[in-house]
Amino acid sequence: MTDGDRILGKLQVEVFHPDTDREPGDDNVQRFGLDVHPVVFPVSLAIIVLFIALTLGLGDQAATIYQGIFDFINETFGWFYVLAVNVIILALGFFALSKYGMIRIGGPEAEKEFDDFEWMAMLFSAGMGIGLLFFGVAEPMEHFASGGGSFFDFGESTAAAGGAALGITYFHWGLHPWAIYGLVGLGLAFFSFNRGLPLTFRSIFWPLLGKRIYGWPGHLIDLTAVFATLFGLATALGLGVKQMNTGLAFVAANFFGSNVPTTIWVQISLIALITAVATLSVAAGLEGGVKRLSKVNVYLMFALLGFMILAGPTQFVLDALVGGLGVYLGNFLELSFYTESFAAGDPTWQHTWTIFYWGFWIAWSPFVGLFIARISKGRTIREFIGGVLVIPSLVSFLWVSAFGGSALFVELHRQAGGIVDPLSEQGQAVALFELLSFYPLTLLSAVVATLLLGTFFVTSSDSGSLVIDHLTAGGKHDVPKSQRVMWAITEGAVAAVLLLGNGLNALRTASITTGLPFAAVLLLMVYTIYLGLDHELEILESEAFSDRVEEISEDDDVEVSRESGEIVTDIQTPEESAGD
Repeated sequence: MTDGDRILGKLQVEVFHPDTDREPGDDNVQRFGLDVHPVVFPVSLAIIVLFIALTLGLGDQAATIYQGIFDFINETFGWFYVLAVNVIILALGFFALSKYGMIRIGGPEAEKEFDDFEWMAMLFSAGMGIGLLFFGVAEPMEHFASGGGSFFDFGESTAAAGGAALGITYFHWGLHPWAIYGLVGLGLAFFSFNRGLPLTFRSIFWPLLGKRIYGWPGHLIDLTAVFATLFGLATALGLGVKQMNTGLAFVAANFFGSNVPTTIWVQISLIALITAVATLSVAAGLEGGVKRLSKVNVYLMFALLGFMILAGPTQFVLDALVGGLGVYLGNFLELSFYTESFAAGDPTWQHTWTIFYWGFWIAWSPFVGLFIARISKGRTIREFIGGVLVIPSLVSFLWVSAFGGSALFVELHRQAGGIVDPLSEQGQAVALFELLSFYPLTLLSAVVATLLLGTFFVTSSDSGSLVIDHLTAGGKHDVPKSQRVMWAITEGAVAAVLLLGNGLNALRTASITTGLPFAAVLLLMVYTIYLGLDHELEILESEAFSDRVEEISEDDDVEVSRESGEIVTDIQTPEESAGD
């Protein structure tokens, strides 16, 4: 660390950190090789055990209860989800384009921990890469078969319905979900790196709660985040291995004349394999494990994407990309605020898709947002928001165009029902592999797709373990390796037990239902982030700050100046100082 770094660090602590002597994890309990928060950690484990016991014990009754709650929230509060997500997008746009955009995460001279490619790779791997594999074909086909849902009034399985299908899928995987992740990531990163508060969800509410974030209000906030993160990941892992199982069965049956059964025990074996690899990766840490696997994910994903564009109907895919963007942008405002109020008949399409997605993204926001925060130190607010919103959205659009567009080409120009019929008969997991069967090198592409599903699951488990680690360790950035390994194993075990007990569908509805209280929390978070950024800028532009910079400069024999919100230091050698 240079003299300039030490001085800037001193300035950051003295001027920007809150007036508290608390440190992240300062009341942790160190025992049995663990370093854990005395409340959040044991209560989290108790909630996990209790929920699994109730879900398995009640069986089908639990599924009925969860589904009833889910339906009630969707039908009664769908408008609130829609409104909340639009407020979040507007808030992020304001933070990025206003004077607050020049504020740097970590302090005026904080350096980036990861380069741009590494940052984007981890961002996308944790955010929704695995979801695009599952829904990239299935969702456009569903909208195509319905004629554009209740929003568009097109005939079922028509060319016009194809354009609507891409536009709607862009809407569900574009700016709106990434805005949710971006808001949580921004709040966590700012209050942790700029204010020195724990890297946990509770820290975002410092402007309102003050030191009470270290009490039960903060404990409850972090416990809710742990619950949403662990069960969201376990649900995704349990449902995702079904698609991996489908892929293995597809390859075995079509190319080797053998049979891989699609059974729970095969899927539990896949969970065990994924968990084992994830455990090794998470033990290697953020640099050695998650970052490397995220790069592998990106290389494999873009290899599969490039193959689909070149081996598929290239001209049609490019036309579909532009045409789909036209549908998306041309209907952006109406789609954003659509509530099915004036839809004919008994409207259920929006609740099945848009409200489902918004609840899911909001429920996952503690997990993805905290991970984004962890890897984003050193970036300006404007750079952070631009990167989180724009680049992943563009990749999502290209992916949906390549895979969804190629599937539409099959339906419109090669074999009507070729993908839609298996999708309706066998479920969404089969859609990707049915698409690949219509194009060259099916064996290779199906193997790569199945492998990519596995590596995405590993990085999701890695990211989730690191996030839960932060939450249950009082916000400490560095925790024992055994602790990270324990959470990776716990995620896999929860998924396997629930899959064995047929409790995943019940858990899926329960985890999404947590999106309702989180939506209210996110709106409150918009206000607390505004208060934090406004206070930071007020200090940076104040005369008192300039005076303190000069005092530190004189005390440490360092020349310090401010230029456009940045602090620039000029360390003087003893000879230069004597010459002056």
